Amino acid sequence: MNVLTLITIGAALLVLGTIACGVYFVYNDCDEKSQNMKKFLRVNLSTFIPLLAGALIFMAPSIVSAATEGAPGGITDAGLGYIAAALSTGLACAGAGYAVGVVGSAALGAVSEDQKILGKTLIYVGLAEGVAIYGLIISIMIIGSL
Repeated sequence: MNVLTLITIGAALLVLGTIACGVYFVYNDCDEKSQNMKKFLRVNLSTFIPLLAGALIFMAPSIVSAATEGAPGGITDAGLGYIAAALSTGLACAGAGYAVGVVGSAALGAVSEDQKILGKTLIYVGLAEGVAIYGLIISIMIIGSL
């Protein structure tokens, strides 16, 4: 089996396992939502971590052999550059999403108290969105240097 196929199957199993846990706990409500969320996180981690460990154990020999062969499917500098570009954009967007959520909710609460400060609060939300743009710029610079 191809290394890329093994990685795709492992990633698909991890994602589907996480989604299945989420769907199960969304449709089976408990009395308290906090207890439901704690139970969801506990079950999600108890399924995700063993699946990840199993995928790494079964895929490790294939990944190592592909990297050491120097074959066209092996690890190259360009491949690592593309991974770095994807990580810089993805992590920056995740951080920006969290920041916009926190700042946006605080701004909404502040505007509900005093409507005159709407312009000031929009500046803070825009600054939080700028983090994603910085990550995108870094990934464009990385791809440009490949």
